This record gives sequence, structure tokens and C-alpha cells, in this order.
Amino acid sequence: MEPLENLRKIRLEKLAKIKKLKVDPYPSTSAKKQSIATCLKSPGKNVICAGRIVGLRSHGGSTFMDLADYSAKIQLFFSKDKLPATHHQLLTLLDIGDFIEVTGKVAKTKAGEITIFVSDFNLLTKSLRPIPASFYGLKDTETRLRKRYLDLIANPQVKDLFVKKAAFWSSVRNYLVDNGFLEVETPALEAIPGGADATPFTTHHNALNCDFYLRISLELYQKRLLVGGFEKIFEIGKIFRNEGIDSEHLQDYLQMEFYWAYASFEDLILFVERYYQFIVKETIGSTKTQNGKHSLEWGGQWKRIDYIQSLKDETGLNVSKNPKIEQLYKLAEKVGAKPAKNLGQGRLIDLIYKKTVRPKIISPSLLINHPVSVSPLAKRNPKSPQTVQRVQVLAAGTEVGNGWSELNDPADQEARFKDQQELRRAGDVEAQMYDEDFVQALEYGMPPAVGFGLSQRLFAVLVDRPIRETVFFPTLKPEK
Repeated sequence: MEPLENLRKIRLEKLAKIKKLKVDPYPSTSAKKQSIATCLKSPGKNVICAGRIVGLRSHGGSTFMDLADYSAKIQLFFSKDKLPATHHQLLTLLDIGDFIEVTGKVAKTKAGEITIFVSDFNLLTKSLRPIPASFYGLKDTETRLRKRYLDLIANPQVKDLFVKKAAFWSSVRNYLVDNGFLEVETPALEAIPGGADATPFTTHHNALNCDFYLRISLELYQKRLLVGGFEKIFEIGKIFRNEGIDSEHLQDYLQMEFYWAYASFEDLILFVERYYQFIVKETIGSTKTQNGKHSLEWGGQWKRIDYIQSLKDETGLNVSKNPKIEQLYKLAEKVGAKPAKNLGQGRLIDLIYKKTVRPKIISPSLLINHPVSVSPLAKRNPKSPQTVQRVQVLAAGTEVGNGWSELNDPADQEARFKDQQELRRAGDVEAQMYDEDFVQALEYGMPPAVGFGLSQRLFAVLVDRPIRETVFFPTLKPEK
């Protein structure tokens, strides 16, 4: 194969010839009337369609092409005898990758293939770079993600993945709207990031001459809206977490969070089960999905798993007895959790849990009865004050949703924020910051409420793909 620059040079020479023919290689409009999918269903009819040339074969005075648009692909047939004389030379200057508009009649060839017999055509875009043959069947993920536009052209199944992703987010939104929730929008720039244990990104606001953080959750501002009188709200928005890269984590990604005043914890659990079953059915077409070697059934009633009991069964650790930090560090290291220095009890317990119990939970399940130390924003369980009313949705060995009864006691919230501040001073950079304004908002009164969040990690589990591959353009290290 010729080097890319040589091929580009040839196409630039063709571009110059096209201009000499007084043909605009980049017109601003098209007369396209039908999609290719419609043309395929329109034998005997005259059509005007447009798309990219993805195949080209010349035989004497005849030329066959394959034309593709967003909807489908169709064969074209050009006969010099049927074309305007001015187009004869233009036809020879077309390449795979060019966009054209064709007018003609749909019919079948002798071989039985539905084809547009072209009577006229126009060039819409001259392509100057050929699609590298190496992109067809390319397996190197980094290259595919860096040149995602080529990946989409060369691998149609990638496009299908993102069509499913659009259906996923539509179902996430539509179910909430149909159940009376109002979509809201809250700030992405925050003076104090909150709502999650995560390291934020920082940025500078020139007009205000202040540093801000990119939000790490959608939580605290929505709960301020509950204080203000809203009762059923949700937001779908980007959040940003300055953390590691692996098959489950991104640094910026879409998340949905809803908040529901006056609902009970049991209301939340029942709602979440129905919600997920709707999302899965709308996205995949069934309540059954495949993840690796595991078949997941999202329908029916899910198993409820007790956090404290399951951890005790797996490791022998009884967190109800207030284990010492030294004991937790030893156990974390023993199970391969690799804990950072200066972590608090809650973060160590959760690291151990994520390393030992969570990977073994494959079927969609509900994790409940978390210790207070791992849930600084959740309301205590009145029947067991050392635990909170929190639920996590687990499937395929990972977390795909998280929610709880919202803490609305300002004194309790302030005390937990202060505990988190002590952890930050000790060196835990992911511990939550003290948000004085949020505590003040709670002092004005927030009704009892539940909240819940899910992200595109759920979609990645449903389609059984690493999460980076479910984003059009994930953040990558710049090429040198």
C-alpha cells in the first residue's frame, strides 16, 4: 500500500481537477429526500439520496458503488450513457470516502440486488484522506478511541452501541418524567465539592478571580432544592472525578440522580427495581443480559444482601464491634486492597468489602444495612442506629447504582462533616469537605426524602463493554 501522504497527494490533485471543472467540491446544501433505508424499500420509485462512498468498482463504461448513510447501505450503478456529459470526467475523480448525492430509479440487478440506477449525481464532499485499511478489524483499543471517527466508519457495530446508549439515557429520563419527576439543572462549578468520596478537578474563574472545583456528584444542590420546596426532581449531567483509569472508571461521565421528598426507604427500593427493569428492557429489548460468562436476569424480585453480615461471612470481620484502624489495615493488605495511608474506618471497611464480597455478587442484587462510617450523607436506620438506610444495586461484581434515605438532621450532618474533615487533615484526600452553607440549608428544614443515582457504568454492564468504550471520545493522554 502506498504511504498515506502519497494517497493524499493524489486526492489533492483530483480536487484541483474538480475545481477546474467548475464543480464546487464542498457545496452548502443537498437535495436529499430519502434515507438509504427508505430507498431499499422503494423498488420502482425515483429517489434522491446521499451518503458516503464505501465501495467503488469500475468496468469499462459502467461503475458500481456502495453508498452508506446513517440508516443503511445500497449499491449504485452508473452508466456513462445515462449521465450528463459534464459528469463523465467527474465520475473518474471520485474516491471511497467522498460524499455524493444521487438521483435515480430503484430496481434490482440481474443478480437480484436492490440498486439505484443513477441518472444524475452531485459531489457533496471530497475526501482528502483514505480510511486506512488497518482500521477494518482493528483490535488496538487506544488507537480506536483516539481516532473514533474512523472507528465509527470502519466498524458499524460501534455505531449500533451508541444507538443503544441513546436509548438507555432516554429510558432513564422518560421513566422519571412519566412518574412525576421534574428535570433540573445545577452548577458544574462548585466552591465546595460534595456528595461523594472522590478527588475533584480544580479550575480558575477569571471574572470572579476564584478557584472552583468541578462537581463530583449532583447531590447537595438538588437537596437544597428540596429545602426550597421541590419534591420530585432529577438531573442528568456530567460529573468529574480525578481518579484512576480502569474498565469501570472514567474521569468525566454522565450520571443521573433523583430526589424524592416524603418517600420511604422501602418506597425507594421498590421503585428502583421497577426502574431498572424498565431501563434494561428499553435498552436491550429483554430483561436478560450477558456479561462475560454470566447470564443476568434483571426481572423479578432481587435478592437483598446485608452489608455487615456478608462481610462477616466472607472475612470474619465484624464491623459492629468497632474494629481498630490497625486491624483494618492488616486485613485490607491481606486481601490485596492496597490501602493508602491515613484512611478512616469507613473507607478501610469499604475497601475490604469491594475486594472480597462485591466481586462475587453477580445477579442483580440490593445491598443494604451499611455502617454509618461508610455513608456520611445517609440517614441512620432507627432500628439499628449503627447502620444507615442505604441501598446499592450490584450486578456482575460491581456497583451500578446507589441511594439512601437522605440525612436531614443538621446536627448529625454537621458532626459527620467534621469527622470527614478530621480524615482530610490526617491525609485522606477523598474525604468529604465541610459544606457550611449546606448545613445552614438543612437548618431551614428539608423534608424526609430519598435519593438515588446511577451512571453510564450501568450501560457498560448491560452491553458488557469496558466503560471507556461506551464513550465517543474518552480522555486520553495527548499524542507527542
